[in-house]
Amino acid sequence: MNLLSLYLNRTLTNAAIEYSLDIRMSRGIENGYYGHNDTLHVVLSPFGVLTLIAEEKKMILDALSMLGISLQDKEDLITQDYPLHIDPSLSEAFEVTNEAIYLREISTLNLNVIALAVSQSVGLEKYEKRFDSLFAQSRRIVESIHTYSFTRRSRLMQFAKRLALTRHDMVSNLLLLDKPNILWDNEEAEALYNRLAFILELYDRHETALSKLAQIKEDVMLVMDIINHKKSEFLEWIIIILIAVEIVMGVMEMMKEL
Repeated sequence: MNLLSLYLNRTLTNAAIEYSLDIRMSRGIENGYYGHNDTLHVVLSPFGVLTLIAEEKKMILDALSMLGISLQDKEDLITQDYPLHIDPSLSEAFEVTNEAIYLREISTLNLNVIALAVSQSVGLEKYEKRFDSLFAQSRRIVESIHTYSFTRRSRLMQFAKRLALTRHDMVSNLLLLDKPNILWDNEEAEALYNRLAFILELYDRHETALSKLAQIKEDVMLVMDIINHKKSEFLEWIIIILIAVEIVMGVMEMMKEL
């Protein structure tokens, strides 16, 4: 079997999937949805990642075509594939390696758990690329700190807002801080998810992303402090100049009286 997860560059609704693939979608893990027929298993995550599982790659490509999704511009897409093998002779319920996933038997829950872990990996890659862009931008801001003026403070505030919203989206959408509730009720599904999370380095990558985010935040705070300091100095000089002008005008008035 073959699995393909890809981050969607456009909104894809359950209704569109049901209409295009003739598959009924049902509520899955957390806020995700899934559906399947005799040849295809589909999982749509709440953070915009679509996962397709089928016996043949052609079935996946045909499904994408019916959904209006093309892999021709693969460089612009965030995708991840993972071979699945069914081996009834396995002594354990599953075996996961870097190369493939082996299951003793197929179940809807197992496929949904696998789709969740791989889609989280794809979602993380999306945020990793976004943080790389933000990190590069924050470096440019720090490098130009000597020319940064308080008149550009609004741009910096917009950057800080974008940073906060990105962090909020990543933490709330990817479900990496807390395991999905369904995993607490099924030890086998929980073990499968934990193994996949380890192989895909979900938690390590998540921590790295948060560390990079913290560094960007420190850079923004540093520049904000410098801008505020410059603003305070500017206001102090204005006060000094106003006092000096008032003194000069007072002296001039005294000289006129003389």
